[in-house]
Amino acid sequence: MGTLTKKAAIVGVAESDCGIVPDKSQMELIAQATSRALNDAGLKKSDIDGLCCSGIFGLATMEVGEYLNIQPRFTDATHAGGASFEMHVQHAAAAIAAGICHTVLICYAATTYSDRKRGVFLTALNEPTSSMAQFEMPYGGWLTGSYALAAQRHMYQYGTTSEQLAEIAVATRKWASLNPLAMMRTPITIADVIHSPMICSPLHLLDCCLVTDAGGAIIVTSAERARNLRHPPAWILGCGESHSHMGISSMPDLTCTSAKISGEAAFKMAGLTAKDIDVAELYDCFTITVLLQLEDLGFCRKGEGGFFVTGQTTAPGGKFPMNTNGGGLSFTHSGMYGIFLLIEAVRQLRGTCGERQVPGARVVLCNGIGVALSSSSTVILGRD
Repeated sequence: MGTLTKKAAIVGVAESDCGIVPDKSQMELIAQATSRALNDAGLKKSDIDGLCCSGIFGLATMEVGEYLNIQPRFTDATHAGGASFEMHVQHAAAAIAAGICHTVLICYAATTYSDRKRGVFLTALNEPTSSMAQFEMPYGGWLTGSYALAAQRHMYQYGTTSEQLAEIAVATRKWASLNPLAMMRTPITIADVIHSPMICSPLHLLDCCLVTDAGGAIIVTSAERARNLRHPPAWILGCGESHSHMGISSMPDLTCTSAKISGEAAFKMAGLTAKDIDVAELYDCFTITVLLQLEDLGFCRKGEGGFFVTGQTTAPGGKFPMNTNGGGLSFTHSGMYGIFLLIEAVRQLRGTCGERQVPGARVVLCNGIGVALSSSSTVILGRD
């Protein structure tokens, strides 16, 4: 067993209002999610002595602490895009194991949908000094283009097809149809995906995640406290993190993400292998993102992701339950989806997911991916 295995657990989880929420600010959504997560855990705000948060282009823990009136003894604003929150789990568990603090709040929110309607789109990546602004944007590069490049390369190198990518979108929508909170619940077919408008070849509209408003919060606490709270603890069994580049033009290999490094570290710490995972919650900003993670985390061999997902393998009733809340493709995606992977994983372990509950789920893997396939962080959770 690794040094952090079962030293801490997630004991409270909650989303804020999700979807289209024009009447609430980013901070209001954070406060709402935090209040709900504390209630879920059966804890008070005064129990929090650690704070982790991140936003689309950074979010200062000092600003969040001021708004929530929290004065932490441990604070972490690590920003690695959508992988940030899985990294926060590892950092929180390490801080708790070291005795620096006892209970950590990890939180996030963004009003991405409403901001666009209001004509607000701020990005530090547009700063002239950033590598992406210098070497990619002048040539039309942006995040969707980055993921499209990876998909093109995977198709060229391994023969992956648009139909295989569409399998992921269709399966994820089936899970969303079972989630009352999901924004998109109407079933879709593979034909619907490949005939939806082309956004950036080969990615169609339905290969791409939603743009919503949403926030989330999770509470991590010590093993001693976790055993006496409202819900059974979701134990942190293993964690790993890594990043390989910032802009896609510097990615060493367009078909290999740093999930290989973070996944191997998490499995080693947990003393488990890919065969031990009952449910996987993988970052799905685009369908190709999922395919790469399946390969890099060892659920199938490199280049075989397309075959792995064919036949609705990852849909309800399939042999590999994945993204069971409907994911960023159909549930919600406000810019950084990683915290919602953890929320769903905890509920699967508790057995409280209703129609979408995976029977007998005991070990769940979450993997966040950030920016342009740039970062990865893996967390493996389990129940007693």
